[in-house]
Amino acid sequence: MFSTLKNAFKDKEIRNKIFFTLFILLLYRIGANITVPGINAKAINQVAQTGLVPMLDTVSGGGLDNYSIFSLGVSPYITAQIVIQLLQMDIVPRLVEWSKQGEVGRRKTNQLTRYLALVVAFVQSIGITLGFNVLTQMGLVKNQTPQTYIQIGIIMTAGTMLLTWLGDEITDKGLGNGVSVIIFAGIIARLPRGLVSLFQDQVINNTAADRWKGILFFVGIILVVLIVTQFVTWVQQADRRVPIQYTRRAVISGSKSFLPLKVNVSGVIPVIFASSFIITPATILMAFQKNYGNTQWFKVLNQIFSLQTTPGAIIYTVLIILFTFFYAFVQVNPEKLAENLQKQGAYIPSVWPGKDTEKYVSSLLMRLSTVGSVFLGLVALLPQLATNLWGLPSSIGLGGTSLLIVIGVVLELARQIDGLLMKREYVGFIR
Repeated sequence: MFSTLKNAFKDKEIRNKIFFTLFILLLYRIGANITVPGINAKAINQVAQTGLVPMLDTVSGGGLDNYSIFSLGVSPYITAQIVIQLLQMDIVPRLVEWSKQGEVGRRKTNQLTRYLALVVAFVQSIGITLGFNVLTQMGLVKNQTPQTYIQIGIIMTAGTMLLTWLGDEITDKGLGNGVSVIIFAGIIARLPRGLVSLFQDQVINNTAADRWKGILFFVGIILVVLIVTQFVTWVQQADRRVPIQYTRRAVISGSKSFLPLKVNVSGVIPVIFASSFIITPATILMAFQKNYGNTQWFKVLNQIFSLQTTPGAIIYTVLIILFTFFYAFVQVNPEKLAENLQKQGAYIPSVWPGKDTEKYVSSLLMRLSTVGSVFLGLVALLPQLATNLWGLPSSIGLGGTSLLIVIGVVLELARQIDGLLMKREYVGFIR
């Protein structure tokens, strides 16, 4: 890894991409500390102590602790992406047509996604403000008038759209998927504070008799995180190599062509999607807590859409599994893959081109996604269950989700840097 970074900084193009990405992330972290006007600063600490803040910060990338202009992060954009991609599954004919139009259709879909994200961000910002205003005793909003709430909604919506644009800039001129990199930066920024908080809870705030137990627990958590990190990295890089043969190409002795399909084809996207999917109803419920907090239907829904309860954690895991299967077929379209192989004069040994290849790839994706979804679900669920059953800190419970996102983004960045380095070597060879 260190040699890859060393070689990357030697190349001017890659170095500029890295510095541009770091500059955008610096702007993001500055904005994450600018509090929205009209907010009671004394009530922000009460907001940070609510159980919903860690959930929202996992997807938004931080900023809700300060109730900043970037409090929503890219969560509304992710929600809009989920809705649009679901509608493209033969539900809305116009969207299905756009998905088949190549780059032109992609631009139209992206534009519609941004319009929908604008609406979701405005509704979500007002819903969160109303909900937190009810939860805080001294009132989150100073001047509680409709005009103030609309003003706060506009500012937070503008922050979300600005952050989405910054993510697009990272994708175009920087490294990696900009949305994922922004979420990654928010998680990493909260990591030192989480470690310090865990150390204080387990060591400093303990009595002298229990201090050694706290130290052993803290060291044990670090070791478990390192072991899980190694395991997650190994699974994320595992792939199934499908042999490919070409009818119009002379085969060099000893050379073989493969179609690499990862065990976890969907990467970290299902985790981000599932988090956003379960957080949106939770934020809407906050607005009804004052009037309906003691009703049975509110208590049931609050249990379902909360990552800090066992039913909510299980539903969250089921969503991860479903999104893993869904996004695997979005990433690797068996129909288009079979068509492209046929156009290139390629085929999978013992499999007829066309429909048979499509069925074979679909079956293979189902098997790989089964393993990948169980893997993602377990990594996200086990820490949360440990928190619910044994009373561990909430930061550990959400650590599974954060760990998956961090490792997935780091591996994606490493692959992109390796690809740019390889491109440079080919260009140098041609010259």
